[in-house]
Amino acid sequence: MELNSVTFADGRLTAVQTGAGADLLIVHSLLADRAAFDPVLPWLARRFRVTLVNLPGFHGSACIAPGIEGYADRLASVFVTGGLSKETIVIGNGFGGTTAISMALRHGDKFGKLVLTDVAAGFPPEGRKAFEVMAAKVEHEGIGSVATISAKRVFHDAYLAAHPGAVEERRRVLLGIAPEGFIAACRSLMSADLTPQLGSIRKPTRVVCGELDAATPPPLCRLLADKIPGATYVELPGCGHCPPLEQPDAFIRAVEDFLA
Repeated sequence: MELNSVTFADGRLTAVQTGAGADLLIVHSLLADRAAFDPVLPWLARRFRVTLVNLPGFHGSACIAPGIEGYADRLASVFVTGGLSKETIVIGNGFGGTTAISMALRHGDKFGKLVLTDVAAGFPPEGRKAFEVMAAKVEHEGIGSVATISAKRVFHDAYLAAHPGAVEERRRVLLGIAPEGFIAACRSLMSADLTPQLGSIRKPTRVVCGELDAATPPPLCRLLADKIPGATYVELPGCGHCPPLEQPDAFIRAVEDFLA
């Protein structure tokens, strides 16, 4: 499958595109990258022109200051200069989903449906502390130092036992992230609190969550479905934080009717 490199925001936001048809934009998680969607990409590319964007600080996208609103504004540049239609479907995982929520609140007129997979609008104190710990480790020990933490947040124990190379694979992914970009993303998630505004989102929304997600557990995901008017919720048994990577067939079944 051919991936074509593209840029937005005057070259400050990198991405790849593949497929043909209606537009679909994919926004990755903090602890993953766009490759987390590789297992479902062939299915998506047969139905859509898929744009997989690299968030600021990730794989060539320029870093920005902390603040979820700034990430939303930068992400919205794909609609301003990228030729994506106002009917574009946006799929966001983890941090990418939180950014997509902020974009829906600030730039909701620019795109269509919204799929939020393992996403939180804000975190309780223990969740914020986890981002603070990761940011501090990266600042003092380098980006590779959070590989084990990342693997345990992305995957559950049974998956890690069956995939002993998962920690090293997370390390490889993390090394493609600028340390200052990772720290800024962590600080953005520490301060984000979009929950009070969820009721103002007027977009068809599907929320998907892995039952065993340790990073954004089901109560945080169900809150989105409860607060966003008309949103629907699908929970995937035995799955962690990145359903497209861990359970691609189940993820496709969870969104197929919504994407149609």
